[in-house]
Amino acid sequence: MRYKWQQPALLGMILLVGVCAIAQAGPQSTTPAWKLVWSDEFNGPNGSAVDASKWVSETGGGGWGNDELEYYTSRLENASQQDGNLVIKVLQEKYIGPGDATRNYTSARLKTLGKFSQAYGRFEARIKIPRGQGIWPAFWMLGDDIDKPGWPACGEIDIMENIGKEPALVHGTIHGPGYSGANGIGAPYSLPADQRFADDFHVFAVEWEPNAIRFYVDEHLYATRTPSDLPKGTKWVYDHPFFLLLNVAVGGGWPGNPDASTVFPQTMLVDYVRVYDRASSPSASPAQH
Repeated sequence: MRYKWQQPALLGMILLVGVCAIAQAGPQSTTPAWKLVWSDEFNGPNGSAVDASKWVSETGGGGWGNDELEYYTSRLENASQQDGNLVIKVLQEKYIGPGDATRNYTSARLKTLGKFSQAYGRFEARIKIPRGQGIWPAFWMLGDDIDKPGWPACGEIDIMENIGKEPALVHGTIHGPGYSGANGIGAPYSLPADQRFADDFHVFAVEWEPNAIRFYVDEHLYATRTPSDLPKGTKWVYDHPFFLLLNVAVGGGWPGNPDASTVFPQTMLVDYVRVYDRASSPSASPAQH
């Protein structure tokens, strides 16, 4: 803000005193709370595939444990870069994959397993979600030891999930042994009544420390999970590296199936995914792969 000075001599003395006081107090810290350690800005050529050094396309159509209706493919039709965004496109089409039943929808599911994982830090993405009954977008994480103890012992952190019948609501949830699936420990975040998540981009994030996971939408902290939130006798399994996932499912037990009101195709736009470490504690740098 710009001010118009009326008494320069007097105010000059006041200003000088103020400057001296600041000098005596020492320099102000300009160190940011977080340092960027991994990201994808999705700035590849229009129509190009995602960066294979960062993402793996999971494929299959067996329901994924949720009675989902889509077949996840590795085709450009379902996942590509366009105008600085990742575009995950859900199509209504008959698709037969090897060894799987015929599916009437296709989509994409991307993960960083084997490419990048990290324990602790800030994990965020700027996303414009799709809309419609039966549409289920998600930005989430799984423990990278999933092949050993399996799920849910590996742990799961759902940074953002939405089901189409709740257009103004997203959910942040943790799943672990003894509190998984419908018993996951979650919380909703709601937009004002006249707003819908599919109408614009929003930033979804978690800040994860050894004994706390904080959930954010557009910098609004709406839930914090700690070991004290767990059911008695269950284990906090958020003490090792996790990898990232982005996907849009169709149907399933939670969102229900598409109906006559659902319009296809649907797209999820991801402007970026960024992962940070604490800048102020380099001696406690989290494990990375």
